[in-house]
Amino acid sequence: MKTTRSKYYYASRSSLPFEDGMGKVAHSDIVGETEETAILVGIITPQQNERKTAEYLDELEFLAETAGARTVKRFTQRLNGPSSVTYLGIGKLQEIRAWIEAEEDAERYVSMVIFDDELSAKQLRNIEKELKVKVLDRTSLILDIFAMRAQTANAKTQVELAQYRYMLPRLQRLWTHLERQGGGSGSGGGKGSVGLRGPGETQLEMDRRIILNRMSLLKKQLAEIDKQKATQRKNRGRLIRVALVGYTNVGKSTLMNLLAKSEVFAENKLFATLDTTVRKVIVDNLPFLLSDTVGFIRKLPHDLVDSFKSTLDEVREADLLLHVVDISHPEFEDQIKVVEKTLADLGCSDKPLIIVFNKTDAYTFTPKEEDDLTPKTKENVSLDELMQTWMAKMHDSCIFISARERDNIENLKTMMYNRVRELHVQKYPYNDFLYQTYTDEE
Repeated sequence: MKTTRSKYYYASRSSLPFEDGMGKVAHSDIVGETEETAILVGIITPQQNERKTAEYLDELEFLAETAGARTVKRFTQRLNGPSSVTYLGIGKLQEIRAWIEAEEDAERYVSMVIFDDELSAKQLRNIEKELKVKVLDRTSLILDIFAMRAQTANAKTQVELAQYRYMLPRLQRLWTHLERQGGGSGSGGGKGSVGLRGPGETQLEMDRRIILNRMSLLKKQLAEIDKQKATQRKNRGRLIRVALVGYTNVGKSTLMNLLAKSEVFAENKLFATLDTTVRKVIVDNLPFLLSDTVGFIRKLPHDLVDSFKSTLDEVREADLLLHVVDISHPEFEDQIKVVEKTLADLGCSDKPLIIVFNKTDAYTFTPKEEDDLTPKTKENVSLDELMQTWMAKMHDSCIFISARERDNIENLKTMMYNRVRELHVQKYPYNDFLYQTYTDEE
């Protein structure tokens, strides 16, 4: 299996940024000819129990698989909180190192260790010193996937800016093997004076300057992109805007293809969609704009939210949100909370919303035996019971569908038609006559 890593990720000190002749930062591509393997690491805390940690590691494994790495082992440790120095206890790190060495003796090499939380520069430096393998955290893994998925100039610019923001406070650990340059004192008596009577700038300072200059340029490019996006939105006429939002890999792009008859890339991988796609959709006699957006995830890096401002503006300026939920996921209620929190952070929690429970064809449950007196769990709840519960709770603001099997799509279109028409009449009161329905008299 051929795996392509992010071209902005530093796997070793040899793949460091340098300035080419045009003033741009160049990087080394890391291409592995063999399948990369990974160890996953998480912690169990009073705030995060064992079941929750296992669920987070399942998601981390899916992220690693999306990036091109196969998980071979998981390690967890029960702590009150992550250590500020090594994240885990020293004993657990030594246990992980011993396991890696045993695998190396058996000629099964471990490519990387991935931690479920974001690591500080100090934690990364100390963990790498102890484990002696490539160390990634959840944020760098997500950034790596984003770099792999980015297709348009807009998405590539946003990802690159997020990567530099992540990299800047962690530069120091990349240059621990270098001594500071001797400054240009001219006396000749200082350390390493001969041949080094220059500005006295360290490689670290040089890299920081290059990255800051590059970030400044990227911000200017994104500002121009924002202006273009704003102009595009202004030119879309008097049409209601509907945005598909939801957790990553819930079927937003599949639903988009179904409703808009478009060819948006859809795959059973995390973050298959990074670029916002806007299509004009006509239901019956009513046109509106439908946009597909990037999926949300737990512990979404703030740098990504800031960098993807132009993409998330489609959500901010939407008149109606379609919150797509994967009903077949065992923790779909937690995913709903993550999306609701992200929408609140974006200032979109007060927008009209329809919850679309997707993947009803993939829903499974374990029916309880009649003589089973144990309490009913989530695994024992049937789809009919869920439908009754949520429809009673949300009234006419939720619907159950299967985008892949095209199940209940017509009812979804009818619901969207009613809500969009209502919003259209409110927003454009003098334009409602355009969308009257006429029937032949018998």
